[in-house]
Amino acid sequence: MTSESIDWDEDLPAEPEEEYQAFIRTLKRTHGFRLLFVRSSPVESEDLITRVKEDLPEKRIEVLRFDKPIDNLYEIVKDLPNREQINILFLQGLEYSLYEYEKLKFGENSERFSYSWKGVPPILNHLNLHRERFRDTFSICFVFLLRSFSLKYFIHRAPDFFDWRSSIFEFPTKPGILEQESSRILEEGDYDEYCALTSEKQIQKFLEIQELLQEKYQTLDNKAELLREQGRLLTATKEHEVALRAFEKAIELKPEYHQAWNNRGITLYHSKRLEEAIASYNQVIKIKPDYYQAWFNRGLALRQLERLNEAITSYDKALEIRPEYHQAWHNRGIALYGLGSLEQAITSYDKAIEIKSDYYKAWFNRGLVLLQLGSLDKAIASFDKALEIKLDYYQAWYNRGNALYHLKKLEKAITSYNQALEIKPEYHKAYYNRGYALHQLGRLNEAIVSYDKALEIKPNKLQSWNNRGHALYQLGRLDEAIESYDKALEINPNYYTAWYNKGNTLDQLKKLDKAIASYDKALEIKPNNYQAWYSRGNVLYQLGNLEQAILSYDKALIIKPDKHEVWNNRGYVLRQLGRLEEAIASYNKALHIKSESHQAWNNRGYALRKLGRLKEAIASYDKALEIKPDDYIPWKNRGIALHELGKLEEAIASFDKALEIKPDDYDAWYNKACCYALQKNIDLAIENLQQAINLNPEYQEIAKTDDDFDPIRDSEEFQALIQSHKLS
Repeated sequence: MTSESIDWDEDLPAEPEEEYQAFIRTLKRTHGFRLLFVRSSPVESEDLITRVKEDLPEKRIEVLRFDKPIDNLYEIVKDLPNREQINILFLQGLEYSLYEYEKLKFGENSERFSYSWKGVPPILNHLNLHRERFRDTFSICFVFLLRSFSLKYFIHRAPDFFDWRSSIFEFPTKPGILEQESSRILEEGDYDEYCALTSEKQIQKFLEIQELLQEKYQTLDNKAELLREQGRLLTATKEHEVALRAFEKAIELKPEYHQAWNNRGITLYHSKRLEEAIASYNQVIKIKPDYYQAWFNRGLALRQLERLNEAITSYDKALEIRPEYHQAWHNRGIALYGLGSLEQAITSYDKAIEIKSDYYKAWFNRGLVLLQLGSLDKAIASFDKALEIKLDYYQAWYNRGNALYHLKKLEKAITSYNQALEIKPEYHKAYYNRGYALHQLGRLNEAIVSYDKALEIKPNKLQSWNNRGHALYQLGRLDEAIESYDKALEINPNYYTAWYNKGNTLDQLKKLDKAIASYDKALEIKPNNYQAWYSRGNVLYQLGNLEQAILSYDKALIIKPDKHEVWNNRGYVLRQLGRLEEAIASYNKALHIKSESHQAWNNRGYALRKLGRLKEAIASYDKALEIKPDDYIPWKNRGIALHELGKLEEAIASFDKALEIKPDDYDAWYNKACCYALQKNIDLAIENLQQAINLNPEYQEIAKTDDDFDPIRDSEEFQALIQSHKLS
């Protein structure tokens, strides 16, 4: 928004009294239709109307005052009572019909007053089109009382109407009134109120200041202060470049004007020109070392530059001058938090709250620090205080949800996330974290809906695609899960987690070679991630690549030697290779790390049995069953070892325990049949063998050559069973 001179020809301006007398003479001589234009401020216009009425008592004078936009002046004048008796009609407030157009150009320098009809305010279009009707209908001298900017509109936007003018008069505001009006503007100036104004009201205020700046009798001091005020208004409207010019003009007029230097710094700060902002604040401090606002603002700029120790020094200087400056305590806390000095940050926030107990931002940031410290209940209490003061503070609801999540209060966390989303429905982080909490609760379909909402708002959020994929994986919707992981990898091909999870999903789909390729991609990105090496080893085992599987497990164990499940699986593969002593050593490592691993005890027992160390094997199975008595596999394996030791009754009891847990375990039925056969109990041997064959017909052929059945082999019942073609 720049001032421009009106482009009509003029001689040196007349003195105010000479101008007034010329105006009065013109009015006296006018009979009938005429157009006069007067440039004056609203206050000066009121004085002018009063004086004209006193000096021309013989004329019937009326005033039309507008305080809102109009678009049809003709009809308004036509409807005036006693219109035929009016000689002079003053028109005041037409600028209200122009502010809306001015909004389109607010703060711009480019072609504000071009001659295009585009954007012509309706009132001026109306005057251009109806000038003949005004002339033919009204025998009135119209006096348009206009501000400078309004007069420019008539010149450039209503040229047909304006060309019928007979004169233009200019009345500068008297020095006394000018001083009063300037003081009023400066006293009323409030940055927060400027921010709250509608754009039209902001323009109105800007033009009011602009008019005062252009006044003939304006003092240099007032000009400097008005320019600063105009800059503050422009800063509130985010017109930072134009605001900067206003502050710099103020400083040109008054080089030691420390407030203007400070405002210049604020504008540079908002424009992200932080080093220049600091230079401006330094200039303030040079002029006025005790100006605490400049020390504070300097701290803000230094913090943005991550020069946190310098920022704290600046805040400390502000607090030396004004110890009760709660914003400085608060921002000092933020800087300390950034340095990782969390306890000191809390002390700073506490000082801010001590001074201003309803300072919700300090309560909120205090909560964030407590959350970081793991003091979750205290963090929630802090967020609750912030929310008592500002119930619609969505960030507090969101972080309250995070604290509740870490306390495992997932339902309450979801309620907090929902509150945040009610206030700010486009807050993707809350949708994501809500999805994560639902995911943890096993409410997978709801979690997917939440992830989808997060992705509607932020489609490039990798974690949302990844977690969505994991939820789909858990639901068994494996192809959809892979699509989700692929979306994440489209966005970032180096996203390790998606490659790893995709590998797990391909494993479930039995696309084992593709699973290996996925794990390999994950390991290219994160070669020291034991999980990918471990999972890769499991898939290599399934492919029968046992030696390579062991190499993968070894890689995992170099990185993470305390993972018992890796030692256990490594032992299992070594056992498959017949390397039983190495397998037992692997199981022993697993059990050293996790002595309650029933799988490792069971697998160790199996390897010991294969080595013929049956008593040790049984002891291992007993350890497994001590930990997990409802696992049928150690019961069955224990039975086999007891069978091999010749302890047939104990073996049968073990098989019975296995079959209580898993009645369709054909191995247990078969081994139990073997024990009864060795005891020459034909009926029970046949009964159990029949059950085994019913569950797995292959046992009919196996039994034909199994030595355990030699004691009953010649019996009619056994021969009938193994020779029969139709099983009962």
